[in-house]
Amino acid sequence: MIAQPLLSIRDLAVQYRTRRGIVDAVRGVSFDVEAGSVTALVGESGSGKTTVAQSVIGLLAANGQVSAGSVHLSERTDGLTDLVGLSERRWRHLRGRCIALIPQDPGNSLNPVATIGWSVGEALRIHGWRDGAKIRARVIDLLERVGIDDPETRAPQYPHELSGGMRQRVLIAAALAMQPELIIADEPTSALDVTVQRTVLDLLDELRAETGTGILFITHDLAVAADRSDTLVVMRAGQVQEAGPTAEVLAAPSSAYTRTLLADAPSLARVVDRVTPDAAAGDTPSERTLVEVVGLAQEFRRAGRSPLVAVDDVSFTVARGTTHALVGESGSGKTTTGRSIAGFNRPTRGSIRVGDTEVTALAGGRARRAFHRRTQLVYQNPYASLDPRQSIADILTEPLRNFGIGSRAERADRVAHHLELVALAPDIATRYPRELSGGQRQRVAIARALIVEPELVVLDEAVSALDVTVQAQILRLLARLQSDLGLTYVFISHDLAVVRQIADTVSVLRRGQQVEQGAAAAVFADPRHPYTRELLAAIPGASLREQIAAPHSLPPVTVQEEVSV
Repeated sequence: MIAQPLLSIRDLAVQYRTRRGIVDAVRGVSFDVEAGSVTALVGESGSGKTTVAQSVIGLLAANGQVSAGSVHLSERTDGLTDLVGLSERRWRHLRGRCIALIPQDPGNSLNPVATIGWSVGEALRIHGWRDGAKIRARVIDLLERVGIDDPETRAPQYPHELSGGMRQRVLIAAALAMQPELIIADEPTSALDVTVQRTVLDLLDELRAETGTGILFITHDLAVAADRSDTLVVMRAGQVQEAGPTAEVLAAPSSAYTRTLLADAPSLARVVDRVTPDAAAGDTPSERTLVEVVGLAQEFRRAGRSPLVAVDDVSFTVARGTTHALVGESGSGKTTTGRSIAGFNRPTRGSIRVGDTEVTALAGGRARRAFHRRTQLVYQNPYASLDPRQSIADILTEPLRNFGIGSRAERADRVAHHLELVALAPDIATRYPRELSGGQRQRVAIARALIVEPELVVLDEAVSALDVTVQAQILRLLARLQSDLGLTYVFISHDLAVVRQIADTVSVLRRGQQVEQGAAAAVFADPRHPYTRELLAAIPGASLREQIAAPHSLPPVTVQEEVSV
């Protein structure tokens, strides 16, 4: 007799009611999750991954409904349960006890006014635990189990007092409280540094092996899925493109879309040596250098405490027309260094020169305005960096007005040209940020930075919030613009896989200090510092990289820019 899978989804269809009519978000999706195994659901934003997960745990939005198909859970105590159409009372019995969710964003998923201990113990209280001492003991045990240091001290703390990695561990502890049979992990590490990501994923692997819990793992990162899953389900536009054992699917993907995901995944990309542009005749090394950072230090005052040293004695140069990457984990000093280069921080010590401008000596007025025209900053989050009340045309026109550039007609021409430059259709100009995808918004942010014709662009985690397919398109766009316009980039990232693709030179930062610096190809090929080696080792997809490196291991795929993204 064949054992019943822990979770069985058959021909699932989900619809949303919108002002524009019915939207079919998921159509005919079928797959299983076995006890003690990991099924990875992979695809870009809008593919239907999260909708499937919400259907499994009964948390679809109010305007969503399962229109066809079945979702069955094989419980230890209650046997086979059809999850479609359950009452809220029945769901309260199942959630936490049989099915638990680890959400994507620990910053928004933990109650900011509740202690860590209270949040972890919430599922226990919901499911009938009344003894405060027993709840506390269980909470401390769970926090210890997920690797939270000194859980007795951490339990009464609040989310803002913990790092992102620790908050994600808290969410895992909360999900494990009632020892559920199925855990849905919805992009649980997408916001984390690679080393923290590896630690969290190792933890999930250990807990799955110990308890026999099945995991439905939702991700847009095929490399992570390759490392961590037994079964792979690839989705696009609400439908399954292909599914099967992970090793088999990735060894011989039948879907062109799967091959595109493989081609776009930065952690699977082949390393290509980048060549620094030739200097113009007669240029000296100093003339080829656009950015020079010497002995940079940045301290921030804290009331009643010693200053926080964010950056400590960082030095490097960036040649014109090249990309210098600042890499490291959260808190390493990357963003502080980038903002200092862009003139938004006044360093405590050291000097920064961009071209013939000593940035640290800039005062207000005309000189600072001229510098900010030549040096632009692109932020990580295109949702937050674009004014939602302005049209795209107004967003792009604003810096031109601020710098007094052109007449009204000339500004309109520049807007049209720069939309074309970043591969966006002209009609985008009349839309608002909320009407654009994440990739389109980031292209608008890049166009806004380029429209004043800067020499230097500082990109602060400018692709980290994007799906791998959109991320790959933005990286190709940046490379093309650099080649066409001679731009110089300072590229800030915690993702060494992305840096490996785009950077000519690199500085590795740790706790404010520069632990390694040099040509990117040399640093990646022969890292000298243990921390750099640790970062490189944490890049997911090692086994798949070896497989892809073999000649003719995958069918070819044509990669194109997509205006619609």
